[in-house]
Amino acid sequence: MLDKLGGIPIQPDALQWLLTPKALKAELLTRIAAAVNSIYIAALYLEDDEAGREILAALMSAKDKNPELDIKVLVDFHRARRGLIGHKGDSGNYQMYRKVMQAAKHPIEILGVPVKSREFLGVLHLKGYIVDDAVIYSGASINDIYLHQGEKYRFDRYHVMESAELARSMRQMIQTYLVQDPAVCSLTQDKATESLPDKHDIRTLKSRLAKASYQYESTTIGNRVTPLVGLGRKKNKLNKIVVDMVAQSKDALFICTPYFNPPYILARALAKHLKDGKRIDIVVGDKTANDFYIPPEQDFSTIGALPYMYEQSLRKFAKRQQWAVENGQLNIHLWKDGINSYHLKGISADSKRHLLTGSNLNPRAWALDLENGLLLHDECGAWKDKFEQEQAHILQHTERLYHYSQIETLNKYPAPVRKIMTRIRRLKADFLLRRIL
Repeated sequence: MLDKLGGIPIQPDALQWLLTPKALKAELLTRIAAAVNSIYIAALYLEDDEAGREILAALMSAKDKNPELDIKVLVDFHRARRGLIGHKGDSGNYQMYRKVMQAAKHPIEILGVPVKSREFLGVLHLKGYIVDDAVIYSGASINDIYLHQGEKYRFDRYHVMESAELARSMRQMIQTYLVQDPAVCSLTQDKATESLPDKHDIRTLKSRLAKASYQYESTTIGNRVTPLVGLGRKKNKLNKIVVDMVAQSKDALFICTPYFNPPYILARALAKHLKDGKRIDIVVGDKTANDFYIPPEQDFSTIGALPYMYEQSLRKFAKRQQWAVENGQLNIHLWKDGINSYHLKGISADSKRHLLTGSNLNPRAWALDLENGLLLHDECGAWKDKFEQEQAHILQHTERLYHYSQIETLNKYPAPVRKIMTRIRRLKADFLLRRIL
């Protein structure tokens, strides 16, 4: 039972909400500049763009000021060694890392984690900016759009926790299961002497990561935070906690996910939650707020069909649960704010338990990617108002769905999208695709 789940004690005033991507960037730069002992960053990528270079420069400056500072940046190995999807000729972010470190007086460690042998089979989706005794947790990676460097932003969630034990536990897990693993390698090596990980080590890394866990001084009393990590379908504690939160919720759920394509076990738990007379609010990105959305006036590529596939999954769910939409039990909120995109994840149950996570709550996240999350237990109700304020902030740019027919059907989609999705259905490949998307 979740009531008996242990966690790290945390004082009510040790949790802070940042709300905006610009606030996240400002907090990161402030914390990096003031770091005394260590900075550990885990993200999908640190991009070779203006924001990425600014964060990297801040890390280098902190290292120059204090050469003893332990700095480690961990990103996905495959993502770092390729260009952006749809952008030809980009040689990958690791080229920037290599160039900066070759000129550095005090280099820092930037490590690539090959969770699987190919990127489409699974990536490093671990999150956390751990600076000394503080943890900044967000689903955001590091680039212009996540940090709102220009006109566009990608909306996420941003929380700061002051907890020496949480920071120590997260650093220790990174050290034990990532930094020390033979499959994890430096992304700053000189090209002439570069040594890549052995293929056998990469193939077997997933089995070692499946055993990863956070070790900490635990309590089952009072406000606390439970750090969770998971990879694969079997014995994935993070996935189990998500299902348990839904199953054990007594009143209401507030769910954020960029794409709606829940694993079967989660979709079944949500349906039962509604049948038991309970409430669910789901905030999901409009297809135009998807990372991969391509406006009709731009050249289309195959990856641009993804937002439409996710939208049809949402339509199917809404159609099945239309009765709950009509009686007010199920409230689906579509997020859209101009040209900006939506990347929020997480679940709140009964205004008492709050899961902060980078997991997309989809089959890919639940089976292929290395994910983590922080489960907050608000036993004394100290955070209730703040989480409600965050939810109100999230809902500012949403439109509630009153009928599933408000979601477009296939025949309303642009011709290139119709062509691809018709082909997928004809080949009966949609079942397979839903398992890896």
